[in-house]
Amino acid sequence: MIGWIRSLEKKLLQRRSERTRRNNIKTYLKNGRIPWSIGYHEYRSGQIAAAIHASPQQIDRWARGLDERIVEIPWIFNQLSKTSGKLLDAGSSLNHDYILDHALVKNKDLTICTYYPESFARLSQRISYVFADLRSMPFRDGWFDEIACISTLEHIDMDNSMYGYEAVNAAHGIKKSYSYLLAVAEMVRVLKNGGRLLITVPFGKFENHGFFQQFDEDMIVRLTNELTGKGSWETTFFKYLPTGWTQSILSECLNAESFNPHTGIGKKDDGAAHSRAIGCIAFTKKT
Repeated sequence: MIGWIRSLEKKLLQRRSERTRRNNIKTYLKNGRIPWSIGYHEYRSGQIAAAIHASPQQIDRWARGLDERIVEIPWIFNQLSKTSGKLLDAGSSLNHDYILDHALVKNKDLTICTYYPESFARLSQRISYVFADLRSMPFRDGWFDEIACISTLEHIDMDNSMYGYEAVNAAHGIKKSYSYLLAVAEMVRVLKNGGRLLITVPFGKFENHGFFQQFDEDMIVRLTNELTGKGSWETTFFKYLPTGWTQSILSECLNAESFNPHTGIGKKDDGAAHSRAIGCIAFTKKT
């Protein structure tokens, strides 16, 4: 009897949650699709969920007024192998229901490595959660078949107190931190020979926003130099336009500026929600 009651309560909560989600999306659309307003997160989640089931040629259609996740995550999914194996999410960007339920992820032995615990965890799915600094991970050499690091490197050595971290690491002012190179070296170390490392970062002019730094060409070059001699790599760039996201090239993204929704810096009338360009690096470790 108690089990039946709990099951009924769970169903009622799910229905209430779904009703709230739909209402929030209606509010978001009615109010002009303002980034980070009521309904934004629910709408974005639905669009990402649709995009990761679409073909690579459709990626441009998931576009206006949404932050870079709308192209980063589909790009990652288009790069992941369809076979089983050990996948590391370095930075916990995949830790969402609509992503974890995708066949490509469910088919893999997933480990999520992040610095600080999150409220959401899929322990029943046998997902491993490891709390560690990406610059010094507790995994043996060559453990993972694939590694995804989505918009994470830009936060390394920065002020991450807004995410609940106890320590405030950065005091760089307008200077760059190259500490992310230590994390890249660690990811290469724990990647199997022949394995794939997939990295995305905000790209354009160098900007220090306190909690993240936007990569410029120098920082991308240093990143790829870290990979040189250890395998092969290729880069892909996406740029945000007033009409939405589109695939681009490095030279067209050099002057991109990010919008910081916490401070308002970089806000324009183009509807951008955050970064206006991203760089994607696909690396294959030599055998």
